[in-house]
Amino acid sequence: MLQAEFDQFALEYQQQHAASIRLSGETPDFFAQYKIDDVAARLAHSGVKPRRILDFGAGVGNSLGPLRAAFPDSEITLLDPSSQSLDIARKRFPGQADFRHFDGETIPYDDASFDLAFAACVFHHIPENLHVALIKEIERVLTGGGSFFLFEHNPWNPLTTNAVRNCAFDENAVLINSRDVRKRMAAAGFSKSDVVYRIFFPRVLARLRPLERFLTRMPMGAQYFVHAVKPAV
Repeated sequence: MLQAEFDQFALEYQQQHAASIRLSGETPDFFAQYKIDDVAARLAHSGVKPRRILDFGAGVGNSLGPLRAAFPDSEITLLDPSSQSLDIARKRFPGQADFRHFDGETIPYDDASFDLAFAACVFHHIPENLHVALIKEIERVLTGGGSFFLFEHNPWNPLTTNAVRNCAFDENAVLINSRDVRKRMAAAGFSKSDVVYRIFFPRVLARLRPLERFLTRMPMGAQYFVHAVKPAV
């Protein structure tokens, strides 16, 4: 289902994404960049330098440029069920990552293959009954002490729900609140996780964005991420 859905929109993804977020005043590049900046800052604070990175549900590769800039020495894998999306990503960034097709169930890598896994607004496209199994797959391919960052749209933010409602490739999306994400991550084996809310001000109020560091626990940001660390063996 996911392959057919995203193959259908792959060629128009960038334009449709940009149109859906126009009320924010920002571009898809802005949203891709801030996510990787957040991941890099949190890992740097812990002194972690991931050697192998998995971008789960990477689509057309919007996160690859920021990932490559933040982690220039890392091996990066883009995983997606849409072959057409991966073809676009491969043409955009030739030779900069391993572009791997995914059957939607089993990640085609051995246990403990990655130090960092990252999912950028992917799970609201996946049926809820599959979430725990897929998160468990991500947990399986992480090394002990490896991090998983799951970014999602916040269903409690009206600008976010408007953007999703007006985006063709989000037609079948079901937004997930952070509490349910944490429950599913715990069921998949991540015993502890942390929620951070992001993007409180549109571009017209960008001068207020330095205040966001004081608001990250307030569940009204346009997006949020849940960060979990796989227990070390």
